[in-house]
Amino acid sequence: MYAVIRSGGKQYRVAEGEVVRVEKLPAQVGERIELDDVLMVGQGGDVKVGTPRVDGATVQAEVVDQGRGRKIEVVKFKRRKNYRRHHGHRQHYTDIKITGIQAG
Repeated sequence: MYAVIRSGGKQYRVAEGEVVRVEKLPAQVGERIELDDVLMVGQGGDVKVGTPRVDGATVQAEVVDQGRGRKIEVVKFKRRKNYRRHHGHRQHYTDIKITGIQAG
């Protein structure tokens, strides 16, 4: 069984047992969470598509890790104008392990 969930403005296709990296969620490591923004649930040829969500469908997950991603460097430069800007950014993330999917 698999599901398509929405978290942090992005959509993820998840299956039971997978570890997925999503935008930072307000949860501690080891905590169990429930994601109810399920857009689609499928098993083999049987697919339920929500409008926009599947009623009663939930995905249970456990927080595995909280961290920060690789550094992204942003450089702005204009030739012959002595204009240079250099910024760095590290995005926060949460790794979650999918423990169960209820179709609703």
